[in-house]
Amino acid sequence: MPMSDLLQLYSPYRDVLSSALLADVLDGLGHRHSALPSDIRPLRAEWKILGRAATLSTMPVATEPKKPYAVELECVDSLREDDVLVATTNGDRSSALWGELLSTASRARGAVGVVVDGLTRDAAKILAMDFPVFASGFSPLDSKGRLDGVRHGEPIRVGQCAIRPGDFVFGDIDGVVVVSKDLAEKAFALALEKVTGENKVRAELAKGRSAREVFAEYGIL
Repeated sequence: MPMSDLLQLYSPYRDVLSSALLADVLDGLGHRHSALPSDIRPLRAEWKILGRAATLSTMPVATEPKKPYAVELECVDSLREDDVLVATTNGDRSSALWGELLSTASRARGAVGVVVDGLTRDAAKILAMDFPVFASGFSPLDSKGRLDGVRHGEPIRVGQCAIRPGDFVFGDIDGVVVVSKDLAEKAFALALEKVTGENKVRAELAKGRSAREVFAEYGIL
């Protein structure tokens, strides 16, 4: 199934899916490094994102480049409907890669959220505009002369997780999971099956049944 059709099919289920469900399913499929580092958190706990990965890689710099933000802006301008921009600073935490104005530009291009393994700023304004940003922390410092984009639209690695453009990204309060586009059709179908199973398990546990008995019957925990 084309990726755009797959996204359209499963986007209505975003609120019943979770990063934990998808991570469990991917574990079962032998893909055990699907989650981004645990310090990458949504600025607002209620935010959920589901979209296609658009990638950006940045590196620390010692001086301000002649054309600051060039690759970063090119990346933002290339965003499409239902994209999630996933950006890596390759371990740098010296400044904020992200902010309100880039969030505004990304939303205007149709992006549904941003995931940064570094820092963001303008948090109050991002919260006010209700645009989902996931980041590992905050800083008032601008990235100009501290970080600079080196490439976009190519595979990147965040922690132990490899992300390719077009992979599926799901994020919620528990974290961010990347679903390889090669596994997406199977993984999302299995995740919805697991939702049904967990609902049954929850109902049984709420009746006071033994957790061991319920697990033995359903194999879900």
